[in-house]
Amino acid sequence: MAEKKQEPNQLNIELSEEVAEGIYSNLAIISHSNSEFVVDFIRMVPNVPKAKVKSRIILTPQHAKRLLVALNDNVKKFEAQFGVITGSEQPPFPPMNFNTPKAQA
Repeated sequence: MAEKKQEPNQLNIELSEEVAEGIYSNLAIISHSNSEFVVDFIRMVPNVPKAKVKSRIILTPQHAKRLLVALNDNVKKFEAQFGVITGSEQPPFPPMNFNTPKAQA
């Protein structure tokens, strides 16, 4: 049986089923120190005053800049295919108004 040779610049990435499901986030908070960037992905739900951090990613400054470039490139490609993304003005922090009625017992 012949072994399949891996190209020198090819990376084999494994994606588990659990991670492939993803985590929904509708708020991200980014902070940094002199050596790292921390991105907290948060899920807020209507009329609940407490939100949970669902995932935290810690990046070196170099990787944060690479992510910025890659995200910018992907947004441009998305907009070229589907049209301009609207509503990019930043809402008041934190954006807690979901325009839903308050729950009553």
